[in-house]
Amino acid sequence: MARTLKWNDIWSGVRDKALVPAGARARSWRDWIRANDPVYAAARHPGAAEKWAASVTLLLILAVVIFLLLFDWNWLRGPIGRWASAEYDREIALRGDLDVNLFSWTPSVIVRDLKFGGPAWARQEDTANVQRIEASVRLRKLFAGQIEMPLLSITKADVVLIATEDGRKSWELNPDKPDTGEGMKLPPIQQLLITDGRIRFEEQRRNLSLDATVTARETANDGAGFVLSGRGALNDSPLTLRIEGGPFINIRRDRPYNFEAVLSGANSRLTADGAVTRPFDLGRFNATLTLEGQNLADLYLLTGVTLPNTPRYRLAGALSRDDRIWTFNDFDGRVGASDLSGDVRIDAAERLRVDADLRSRRLDLDDLLAVLGGRPQTNAAATDTETTATRPGKLLPDATLQVDRLRTMDGTLKYRAASVKANDFDVRAVSLGADLEGGVLALDPVSFAFNRGELNGTARINATRDMPYSNVDFRLSGYPLESLVPARGGTAPITGRALGRAKLEGPGASIHDFAAASKGSISVVVPQGEMRAAFAELLGINASAGLLKLLSGDQSKADIRCAVADFTVSGGTATAKTFVIDTDVVLAQGSGSIDLGAETLNLRIDGESKKPRVLRVWAPITVNGPLTSPRIGVDVGEVVTQGGLAGLLGAVVAPVTALFAFVDPGLAEDADCGRLIASAR
Repeated sequence: MARTLKWNDIWSGVRDKALVPAGARARSWRDWIRANDPVYAAARHPGAAEKWAASVTLLLILAVVIFLLLFDWNWLRGPIGRWASAEYDREIALRGDLDVNLFSWTPSVIVRDLKFGGPAWARQEDTANVQRIEASVRLRKLFAGQIEMPLLSITKADVVLIATEDGRKSWELNPDKPDTGEGMKLPPIQQLLITDGRIRFEEQRRNLSLDATVTARETANDGAGFVLSGRGALNDSPLTLRIEGGPFINIRRDRPYNFEAVLSGANSRLTADGAVTRPFDLGRFNATLTLEGQNLADLYLLTGVTLPNTPRYRLAGALSRDDRIWTFNDFDGRVGASDLSGDVRIDAAERLRVDADLRSRRLDLDDLLAVLGGRPQTNAAATDTETTATRPGKLLPDATLQVDRLRTMDGTLKYRAASVKANDFDVRAVSLGADLEGGVLALDPVSFAFNRGELNGTARINATRDMPYSNVDFRLSGYPLESLVPARGGTAPITGRALGRAKLEGPGASIHDFAAASKGSISVVVPQGEMRAAFAELLGINASAGLLKLLSGDQSKADIRCAVADFTVSGGTATAKTFVIDTDVVLAQGSGSIDLGAETLNLRIDGESKKPRVLRVWAPITVNGPLTSPRIGVDVGEVVTQGGLAGLLGAVVAPVTALFAFVDPGLAEDADCGRLIASAR
């Protein structure tokens, strides 16, 4: 009861203090209008003028309505065509009847026989010819500033799309506008019907052509309402494309539209199974993507992304697009006999950018060698890859670097192999990094970890000119010699740790061409080690000691004080500046050169004993022939000279003196290893 009385008091206060005064002011304002407003007075008591004006207005409205009802919209075909042709610099014509219905909550238009010509540089091919287009819009959404189409029906559309080598596109209405890489965004279409559609696509840069049919039906009798199916050619090889989706009936803005797509060509196959997250916004979708083919480099022809040469591959992961950003995340699969996983991000702006982070749990080194241009062959079980040289008997690959592809994009690469399949070089782990910017490829790091020792370096390839120019700088540290010269009978013939550096630069479109024209330096240093004593003696052609040790199976060791091979490279020829092998029994010094272009070597090693020897033959060791199978021999001419001296002594003095020619007093001294090593580094 008390609560009721309280609310009554409040209501009485509001009524007396607010509502009553407001009502009084409203009545006062009404009375003033009645007394003073001429418009009100004219409407309340119209005179002759007001009646005449009202009649004219009604007549005008009626006339407009009648005009619109009886108006022949075909009269506007010419003006519309001329305006559009001038606006977009191409011939645009409405050659058939034009019907417009404005008196509806869903105004509609029907266009018959539409011609949409090509730009000035492609006048011979119309961009589109359409027999019939019917479209309607929701008036309520239009008043709210939105476009929503209850119906879009296209009948017998013939579309021709041309892209030139210099990047011009026939379908671009504003060619000066930068390409942002964003996908096409269409207004929501509740019902899309396409009958007898045809699309022909030609891209001259990749030598690509495609002729496809397009249909969109109200029902999916064969499992698909939308079907785009086409055949063509890509770089003179067959190309097929098929995209399927459900019917475009009652599609909602917030309901994903599922699709399947298969693209085959260039020895590659791409399969996508996903959904457009917001129908008719082709810039956003998610899918599961599977890639498979003979060589990842072939995908450039399909995607425009520059990739290295590889063996056969199969990869699968999550593909998504958010306007110009494409991602291929959490993919996994195999390349050759190696596993490969990682993430790739692609920015499809006016200049393509690709950033990749790749990993392998176990790498087959032959799969990586394929990147350099080797010819890989992977077994059916994908457990082993063998990579052979493209040129039989040669070591350096001659695969041509496709500089035009490097110029089309920028990006970065990180690659790590946690372990490596057993190999002749005893590589245990690999780490690579790359940065491509403006046609310049920088490789940093290039790192190979061995069981003992490692190879680290950098490389730079300038592909901005027709003939690439490269710089390389690689350092070898602590590599065991026993990994190069395998043990026989359980004992390694030579041991020690090798240090080395190759610093070269020069032009060349392949590794072989680069080496053949390079300049710089190559050096290898062994600060200390051991070698089989028999081999050390033979460096001085010591028949009395070396041959005896070999024939007896002697496994004793000789200390290597140092070994230094320092070459100056010019015009692809490496000439020995310093070539010394210093052991505790023999000092060997060499000379000669290595032809990197012909991949041959011609070296001569002269040995001097540090101890007196009998039956020492003064004849240099020669090493010549191909790098892949060098021949080791003895300079026979020197032996003949020494024998001739012995014969002369025997004839003139006494037979015993003939032995003097084969006696070595052992006068060789230790080399200055510290100075030699310092100069080679």
